[in-house]
This record gives sequence, structure tokens and C-alpha cells, in this order.
Amino acid sequence: MNCVFHAGLCQQAEVCLKSVINSCEDCIRSGPYCMWCKDLNFTKSGEQETVRCDTKAKLIERGCKTEDIIFPEDSKQIDKEDPLSESFNQEKPVQLSPQKISLKLRPGLSTTFSVSFKRVQGYPVDLYYLMDLSYSMKDDLENVKGLGKDLFEALKNITDYAQIGFGAFVDKTVLPYTNTNKEKLQKPCDENDQQCQAAFGYRHVLNMTSSETQFKEKVTEQFISGNLDSPEGSLDAMMQAAVCGDKIGWRNSSTRLIVLTTDAGFHMAGDGKLAGILEPSDEQCHMENRRYTKSVTWTLAMQLEKNNIQPIFAVTENVANVYKELSEMIPKSEVGVLSSDSKNVVELIKTAYNSLSSKVTLTHDNLPDNVRVIYTPKCKDAGQPGNSEGVCNNVKPGEKISFDVTVTAESCMNDKSFTIRPLGIKDTLTVSLSTNCDCECKDPEDSIHSHCKGKGRVKCGICSCSEGYVGQFCECSIGDKDKRSLRASCQRNNGTMECEGRGDCVCGRCQCHTTESGSSYHGDYCECDNEHCEKFQNKLCGGTGKCNCGRCECNAGYEGSACQCKVSEEACRTLNDTVCFGRGTCKCNRCECKEGYQRPQCQLCLGCPDPCQTKLNCIECLGFDSGPFKKNCSVACRKSIYHEMVDQFTIPDKQCLQKDTEGCWIKFKLDQLVREDNYKAEILKQRGKPLIKYRKLTFMTNIMNNFYSFHFYFETLNKTQVSLLAWFILKQENREVELISNRVLRLVATWQVTLRHH
Repeated sequence: MNCVFHAGLCQQAEVCLKSVINSCEDCIRSGPYCMWCKDLNFTKSGEQETVRCDTKAKLIERGCKTEDIIFPEDSKQIDKEDPLSESFNQEKPVQLSPQKISLKLRPGLSTTFSVSFKRVQGYPVDLYYLMDLSYSMKDDLENVKGLGKDLFEALKNITDYAQIGFGAFVDKTVLPYTNTNKEKLQKPCDENDQQCQAAFGYRHVLNMTSSETQFKEKVTEQFISGNLDSPEGSLDAMMQAAVCGDKIGWRNSSTRLIVLTTDAGFHMAGDGKLAGILEPSDEQCHMENRRYTKSVTWTLAMQLEKNNIQPIFAVTENVANVYKELSEMIPKSEVGVLSSDSKNVVELIKTAYNSLSSKVTLTHDNLPDNVRVIYTPKCKDAGQPGNSEGVCNNVKPGEKISFDVTVTAESCMNDKSFTIRPLGIKDTLTVSLSTNCDCECKDPEDSIHSHCKGKGRVKCGICSCSEGYVGQFCECSIGDKDKRSLRASCQRNNGTMECEGRGDCVCGRCQCHTTESGSSYHGDYCECDNEHCEKFQNKLCGGTGKCNCGRCECNAGYEGSACQCKVSEEACRTLNDTVCFGRGTCKCNRCECKEGYQRPQCQLCLGCPDPCQTKLNCIECLGFDSGPFKKNCSVACRKSIYHEMVDQFTIPDKQCLQKDTEGCWIKFKLDQLVREDNYKAEILKQRGKPLIKYRKLTFMTNIMNNFYSFHFYFETLNKTQVSLLAWFILKQENREVELISNRVLRLVATWQVTLRHH
């Protein structure tokens, strides 16, 4: 991002980064600050139309009039803005405003609008009490049966329009969660407990009602049930309470709460595999005669959010941490610690409700691709601006707050929309979104125009040629030639851009544009310019050469890729008056050595093979007329090695000691002369005799390699006798037994050796 700094902050600078621009639409889509000049006379003959595309300031600087500058502007229109309601009056209250807004944006540019929210005084509350009726909750059930009065009193302090419903759950009625024995399904509790209802997963007991009496009657009819494992089917029950809206009785305009009371954990996605339940939840209502008929795994958080339901987990201390982790995954949820007998549940609900209602979270649904939204809360206790939500804390009923919503579209799009809403509240704002990527140039209606030589019409200041004509001003008739092949002749490589995007293809030849600095592109395909050569000390070609098609042509006495060096070999000269020892070239008074040779003067080659080994065959043939090069020694060696046979060395370099093909030791020294493969050699006249080790090994190897083919037959020998034979042979060669006897023993182990006198 290009920045200009204001008050220490980075703000996006107005720049137009152009690429390939052939039309006004190309210009508008290339960057948020790019504008187009439609003035017919804005470009000169041969000048590229790309110069019409730039920032407003630069176009005006080049002489374009303000009225000729095309710049599609952002627009926003509020389509529906009902005022916020002051209190609930049995009609549908308005808590979010506006309700509909239309945006038309320039890609890359942001627009901001304000959204207001005010929680209505006395807004209805629907509370669904969802209770665990497994056997461990027996004492809690007795307390809940007398809970109706306190619950209604607590809700009346919040609103006059409160309703309460009731549901219960235990667990899936399949193994291994529940005993599926017929008798146990009917009575899963302890045998001594007479008040025990049949096993069930989830049962809806009471629709939403404002009757305290009806609540008490239905809850009193409930009895405890049972299952086998510790986790319960609580999330199955919550899913059904969320999606079975018509059966539960949720109102359209209400704060919806589910109070889940339990002393146990919950089954998670994947647990169903234990019972052969492999399908995920279809997120549909499966309730017949108030009973849940399909136990599967679930996708809960999304459905709670979709149906504007806020869960309150009233759980015992032993599982509180588990539900706190679950609460982090479910927006607008609270966890409270339930006493062992549920006596504190009313106070817990009041605390959780106050916490939920005082936090307002604005977020969005169905955001289109390549669209960004940032929420900036405007309230006393505001959270940080965020790209997924904005949060205001400690908001009181009747207090008006607002959010600045900033929307940015990164690419062109039409007729997209998304929804903004407060979590847990039914009110929504629908944002309709399109982008401004077209140019409205109000062109002349005539199909031919004098500006286009009468062979085309004007479109946003440039010529759109009639069939059979091409060129900047439609000045070229293509005649009977194929238009495609004519244009192909302006492409340097098949399929590349015409004239490298730096000229116009006119009658099959490139007419090159001028550069932005006023010079011209050149070359058959406009591939060259004289502005993009290497610089030295911020001067093109160091100021001592000229740029030609991207390469510096240096003045006399200068060299280098940027003509940055005076021609000199002073630092490249060696003591023997060579340049880089003939193993490199001198550029900019510095040796550029061949591979392996080291600066400063290419004298040593650290990575080259050892010449003591590579030159051994030549040394052997030159000095002793033997070895693999014996027959062509002069051809193979005399051009690379000048040699002398000596009694004592005079060359100070290290001595080479190598064994020749006859097993003799040769001593010699090499002095590398100028160039790469050029040596002076001194060879010691006297060769060293073959080592005893070598002669013994050769002798024994010959014996053993021919052992089986000897025409001598002896009596069969055992291993000991053969070892003695080997010892005797070695004794004759004055050699220790250990080096050879092991091989003889290996031969004895695999061969039946028969030695007989011939």
C-alpha cells in the first residue's frame, strides 16, 4: 500500500497503478483512484491511449479539463428507515435502524454508514426451561415443580409480556446409552422407585404460555427417568427446541431464551458411532406427539444463532468448565453454577439474562466474496473495531447506541446482498451492493466521426473502428487480409501482446508510442526504450554512456554494465606481467575468474581436481615412456605440460608422489603457468621399486585365482594343512600369514580341494 502520513497514521495515497489499458473501463477497473480523460485531442499522434488513465491531479496537470474526466462515484441510498421504537406496544417493535440500504461502490474504495440500535423497554421474553430428567436430577425436579411462581415474578420485573415453556431430556434410547431391555425401557430407574417414567431422548412438555398455573400443572406431572452412561442427550434436545419453532410456540418478536439445567456432560459429534449413528444432523424438526423421534449428531451453534435463541446453561459445579468451553463456541450464551438441588436457578437466570441483554453484538450473514466489513462501535463501553463484529458492553434498556459500518468491495460485482443484525435479536438490516465499473461518457450518437477519419465512432474519447479498419484513428484499411493474421505480425512471439503494449498495430506494422518522459519506444515490436538501463550514482549508464534498448553503450575509456568503471588493468596485472594469469578477464579493473579460480588474480583453484592425479598419465608417458598414453603421448600431453627429467627439484611447489601402472613410485613437481591447462613439470629420474606388499599380493592373488585349474593332484588336505601351505608360500615371500590365509580358508570352505602330484 502507498501511504501518506497524517497525524502519525498511514492513509492510502491517491495513485493509479496502470497495467494494460485499452479502454475507459480497463482504466476504472485498474485502481480506485484511476480516472479517464475523454478529451478527443488529449493524446498526440503515436502517443499511447494509456496516458488518458491517471489520477485526477495528473490528468489536470497534462491539460485535461475537469468536465472531461470520467470518474464513477460511490453512492448510498437508504431504502427503508423506520424510527426506533420507544416501548413495546403489542405491534412489531423497531430496535435497529435503518432496515434497508443500497450501496454502489467503486472497487477498492470504502463507504461508511451508521446503524442505530435501542433495546425496547418491556420487549417480550420467551423462556424455554429444558430440564435433565435422568435419575441423578431427582431432587432438582421436586424443587422445579414449585418454581413457576418465582420464575414468572422474575420475568415480570423485565417485561409484562413473558412466556414460559417446558421440555425434558434424558438420552438416546439405544445401546450403549440406554438399557434396551423391554422392561428396562419402560422402567429404567431403581426397582424401589415407583414414580419412574419410560426412557426417552427428548420430550416437549409445555408450549409457551403466560399461565403460571398451567406451567405448574405440567411440570408436576413429570417424573424422573434413567439411562446407562454419564453424558446426556442435552444438545439433541436443544437442537429440537431451536428448530421446532411452531411446536414450541416461539413468538416472532421476542427475546428467546433456553435455560438448560443438568448435572452431567453432553454427547458430542462422533459419539453416535458407538450406537451405529453415522449421519450428522439434518437440522430439521423431528417431533411427533411431543417426542423427539431421531437421535443423531448435531450442528447446534448455527441453528441457535439463526433462530435468535440465547442459551443459559444452569449446570452443577462438576461440569461447569465443560459448559464454559461450549459457551465459547456459541455466540450470546451464558453459564451459571447451579446448586446441587437447583434452588438458586431463578437468581441464576436473572443474572445471565442481564449479562446477555447488556451486551450488544452487531455482525453479518452471507457476506459476498471480495467484500470487507469493519464495525466501529459508538457507545460508552465500546469494544475494538473489528471485521467480523462490533460490540457494545453494559448497554441499558432504552439506551440508544450506534455503529459505523465501513464496506469495501475489492472487485466488480452486481446485485449482491448481505444481512447485518444484532445477535439474539430478530431485527435486521439488508445491504444491497453493486459496483461502479462502467464509464458513462455521453458519446456522440453518430456511427462515424471525423476524428476517426470517417471510419469509426468515438467511445470515451478514443476511436472504435468500423469493420475492415484499424489504427489509432482508423486510418488503416486491412483490405483482403485477415484481421487476425495482420495483428499477429505485430506480435514478437506468437500470442504475446501487440507491439509489447507500447504501440499500435497499423497495417501489420508497429507504430510505437512515446514514453511518459517524451522519448520514443523503438524496435520492430516497440520492445526497446532508452530509459530503462542500469544506473550508477543515480545516473543512467553512469553519465558516461548512452542507453540503447535496455543496455548501456559506454563512451571510450569506460566499461561495466552501467559504464561505471574507467578502462584499466592495473589491479589485474600479475608479477609475471600477465592479466589474471590468463584464467579470467579484467573488467572494471578487477579479475572475473573462471569457475573455481579465486580472486584477486585467479592464481589458485580451490575447487579444481588435484593435478598430481590428473596429470599422472602424462608424467608417466613423458618421463618413462609407459602408461596408457604411451602411444600418443605427444598428442595428449605435450601441449599442456613442458617437462624436465631431474636429479633434484628446483620448483618450490609441493611434491607429487604417485604410483604408475607398473607399481613403481614416481616423484614429480608441477608449476602452473599462464592459462588453465599449462604446466611446467620436473620429474625425478629414478623411480621407486614396487613395494613388497604389492608384489606379494599380486603373487598370492595369481596363485589363488588359478588354484582350481592347476594340473597337480594331491591327496585331499584339511583346513589346517591348507593353512600350512599358505604359510609356506608366504614364508617364501617373506610375508605375514594373516594377510592372505583368511582368503585361502574361504576357498577351502567352498571348494573340495584335491592336490595330486602330476
